[in-house]
Amino acid sequence: MKSKSIIYLGLVAALGFTSSCKKQLEENAYDELLTDNFYNNKTEVVSAVLRPYTHANAWVTPSGQDGWWRAAELSADQLAWPTKGRHGEDGGKWKRLHYHTWTNDEGGLNNAWSLMYWGMGLCNDAIENIEKRDISTMGLTAEEKASYLAELKLLRAFHYLKLMDLFGNIPIVTKVGEPARPETMPRQEVFNFIEKEINENIAAAPKHSRATLGRMSQAGGYAMLVELYLNAEAWTGTPRWDDCIAAANKLINGDAGGQNGTMQLDPNIFDQFKTTNDLSKETIFSIAYDYKVANFAPSWPSEFYHFQQRDIYGGGRNGNDGIVVVPGVYTTFPDQDLRKSNWLLEGPMVKFSDGVTPVLASEEYSGKQLVFVDNIQRNKEGSTVSNMSEGEENSGVRFNKYKLGNQVSGPNGIEPDPNYNNTDWNIYRLTWIYFAKAEAIMRKNGGVANQEAVDLINTCKKRAYTAEDWAVPGVAYTPTTLTLDELLAERGREFIFEGFRRDDLIRFGKFTTASWWDHQPSNPTKALYPIPQRQLDLNSALKQNPGY
Repeated sequence: MKSKSIIYLGLVAALGFTSSCKKQLEENAYDELLTDNFYNNKTEVVSAVLRPYTHANAWVTPSGQDGWWRAAELSADQLAWPTKGRHGEDGGKWKRLHYHTWTNDEGGLNNAWSLMYWGMGLCNDAIENIEKRDISTMGLTAEEKASYLAELKLLRAFHYLKLMDLFGNIPIVTKVGEPARPETMPRQEVFNFIEKEINENIAAAPKHSRATLGRMSQAGGYAMLVELYLNAEAWTGTPRWDDCIAAANKLINGDAGGQNGTMQLDPNIFDQFKTTNDLSKETIFSIAYDYKVANFAPSWPSEFYHFQQRDIYGGGRNGNDGIVVVPGVYTTFPDQDLRKSNWLLEGPMVKFSDGVTPVLASEEYSGKQLVFVDNIQRNKEGSTVSNMSEGEENSGVRFNKYKLGNQVSGPNGIEPDPNYNNTDWNIYRLTWIYFAKAEAIMRKNGGVANQEAVDLINTCKKRAYTAEDWAVPGVAYTPTTLTLDELLAERGREFIFEGFRRDDLIRFGKFTTASWWDHQPSNPTKALYPIPQRQLDLNSALKQNPGY
C-alpha cells in the first residue's frame, strides 16, 4: 500500500474550511474570499496551501467538469464526444467544440474560466494571509513561510498560464477582490507576468522530492518555463527556443530534484500510468489521489468509461460512455507499438475476472458482446455516414492509458489491486520535457533534426517497442526521418489524452487550417476562445477577443 501522507496532511480540514465559502460559478470569481480567522497553527496553514491542489483536480484533469482539459483536447484532432444513440447530445456542446463553432455564451467555457479563477483566488487568499502574519502566530519557521509563499506563487502562475493558453488576453489579479473589476491585459503582458512570477520564486520553492508529491516545486516551475517558452512564438510572436532548452536542461540534468530520487525517464513506459505511478521517477507535477485515506479518487472514469466498463477492468466504476478516439487515430499507431495495445481499447471486450466471458452491451447492442470499433457510424443500421451525430454505444476506440486497478481477482492468479482508485494524473512528466527540448532544437535549426534531437525522441520512443521490433529498420528515427510533421505525429502517439494536443496543433500551424475526420478548417480567430459573455456582463472592464 503506497503512502501519500504528505498530500493528505490537512486535506480533510482544507476541504471543510472552504465548504461554506463556495460561490456559484456564474458569479464573479476574482473576489473569492476564505475565512480570515484561520492560519492559527501549521496544520491550518498547510491545509490552506493544499486547498488549491484539490480544486485543480476539477479543471486541469478530465474530471467530469468543464475545465481547461476539455477545452484543450476536445477541440483538437484526437478525441471527441460524439452523440451515441440516445446519449451524449448535451445541447450540442461537444459538437461545437469539435467543429470550432462555439459561441460567446458557452456555459462550458464560462465554467472553465470560473473554475480557474476560483483556484487562482484560493492561491491569492493563502498568499495574503501567510504574508501578513508573523511566523510565531502560525507556528512556522521563516524558511517554511518563504517556501510556502514561493510554492503558492508558482501555483498561481500555473493557473494564469492555463488561463492565458485558452483565452489569451485576461485580467491579472493578485489580491482578493482588488480591483473589483480588473481590466483585460494583453497576452504579452500576461506572459511577462507569468515569467516574472516563476523566475522570482523558483529558487525559494522546495526542490522536488517525495515531500512535494502532487505539489508545486522547483521542478514544476522549470516545467512551466519549458511550456511558456515552447509556445512563446505562438503566444507572443517572439520565439524563445534557447530559453526553452535551458529550462529543459534543468530538469533533464536533475537540478530541480526528483519525486523518487534522481529524476530520470522510467525504463518501463507504462509505469507512469499504473496505480503505483506515485513511484515514478519522471513525474514532475501531478494531481495526487488517495482514495483509501482521504476518499479523494480520480474523476476521469466518468469521461472515458462505457456504461459497463467495470467488467472490463475488474473495478467498481462505470462512466458516461463519452469521450472516444477520433476515427483513424488508432491506425497511426503501428501494430508493433506497445502503446497501441496498452493505452487503447479496440475490439471485443471480455470480463477481467476470467478473460473469457464477453462483456455485454447495454444500448443498441444490448445482450450482445460489446465491441469497440474504429469508426463513428450506425453500423447496426448498415449506415456509412460518419459524423458527430451518428454514433452508437460502441463507437470509437477507447481510453485505457491510465489504469484504475482491479477490485476482483483475475485469471492466472491476479489478485485485487491494493492501490485501486489511487492512480495520480500527470500534469508534467520528463518525457514531455525531452520532446519539448527536441522540438526547440529542431526549430532553431530551421525545422531540421540534428542527432541530439533524434536521440532525445528515440530514448523515449524505444520504450514502446520490444528489442526485436526496435531493431527493425525504420522504427528508430534518423535526422532524415524525424521531420516536424513526424514529430507532431509522434507527440500525438506519446501524449494522447494528456491535454497538450490543441497547443501542439496551434504551434505546428494546423489547429485552424487542417482537416481531420469530419472536421474542416476554421477561422484563425478560433486559436483563442472567447471571453465568456457572462464574465463580460459581470465586469465592464473586460474586452472581448478578436473575432467574437
